[in-house]
Amino acid sequence: MSASLTAVAPAPLRTPRPEAPRAQHLELKANVHRKLLNRLNLEALANAERARAESEIRTLLFELIAEEGTPLSMSEREVIFAEVIDEVFGLGPLEPLLRDPTVSDILVNTHKFVYVERRGKLERLPTTFQDDRHLLRVIDRIVSGVGRRIDDSSPMVDARLPDGSRVNAIIPPLAVDGPLLSIRRFPAERLKAEDLVTLRSMTRPMLEFLEHCVRAKLNILISGGTGAGKTTLLNVLSSFISERDRIVTIEDAAELQLHQEHVARLETRPPNVEGKGAVKQRQLLINALRMRPDRIVVGETRGEEALDMLQAMNTGHDGSLTTVHANTPRDALSRIETMIAMGATNLPERAMRQQIAAAIQIVIQQSRMSDGTRKVTAISEITGMEGDVITMQDIFTFEKVGLTSEGKVAGRFRATGVRPKACERLKASGIHLAADMFEGVTEVR
Repeated sequence: MSASLTAVAPAPLRTPRPEAPRAQHLELKANVHRKLLNRLNLEALANAERARAESEIRTLLFELIAEEGTPLSMSEREVIFAEVIDEVFGLGPLEPLLRDPTVSDILVNTHKFVYVERRGKLERLPTTFQDDRHLLRVIDRIVSGVGRRIDDSSPMVDARLPDGSRVNAIIPPLAVDGPLLSIRRFPAERLKAEDLVTLRSMTRPMLEFLEHCVRAKLNILISGGTGAGKTTLLNVLSSFISERDRIVTIEDAAELQLHQEHVARLETRPPNVEGKGAVKQRQLLINALRMRPDRIVVGETRGEEALDMLQAMNTGHDGSLTTVHANTPRDALSRIETMIAMGATNLPERAMRQQIAAAIQIVIQQSRMSDGTRKVTAISEITGMEGDVITMQDIFTFEKVGLTSEGKVAGRFRATGVRPKACERLKASGIHLAADMFEGVTEVR
């Protein structure tokens, strides 16, 4: 064993009696794991060639077990070996969860509790971290990988994993009981447009209408709550943008995956140790206007950049897309008003609403149902102003009628029968919609 890769050897391990109960056996296995980690120089191993590091770890593990006579089977030894490899080259106890395609969310509440969401349901796992320092090392590895930091002076951070999964971490003193980590995972194969119809997130006429709206360069706002699937829908709609268009994306943590070739991706930057150097979405949006974009895609509008986004939509950047947190299409417009006011502008209320009504044509409401499924519950069109009120009309809606015996949401997608005013603009772009597209009901059970 190379001295550079190992620390001082620990005290000998306790040898269990053959009749030791299963709980004691599991505790012994955990001790072997912990003492092995203590004996390894993890930092040196991480910088070493992987094949060599794996050979060193395997040799030490098997030697340690043989010397102490620890009764572990070959499969149990391989499990410990895999766990140590995850510690050295990955994210420790999180690695098996990140490899599990059924896990959509990973929620770590201090080192003691790990929860995951599978198929819309939360469950607690036996997985734990050794202590809060162990969890902090994993968090630091994540955030440092994307050039961010987390410490006492900056105890909150948003980051992302190499696969695009969204990460949020918050540590003491803001997190009272210990570090908290949330990972919103995105599947390796992102959902495609047809998948939304197959999964009954929307009907085919709804999808076709939205596709035509994107191709005709209507400005679209996607509204929904946390975990409702706004980013997934934004990715799908972005796929309809022409390859000839120059697209500029602006995000807090880059997670959009556009397949077009001509894409310029921008990401905000947090302040440095001295509290300086932060670059916000508003600054990136202003800069994006100088980059000759055909389309601007903002991952989420959440602050004073809302006014700049609307002005961009109103000044030749048609076909722009963004999302906002809200529970209904009408609430989404109210949120936009509030965000404009955050910019410390002196715009009168009516002027704000005129900007909104002129800039946005379509509002899509995405919701997460009680059974964990995501559905487009409304596609609404902004039709203009009446007095000081923005007028809207629903084109498609989803009506929930109850639950099936299996706990699945039952309901119906309904076309309201209203032909959108946008049809004239679609027609001018060479798109002719079928007369019966805005009629009919589709049951979902």
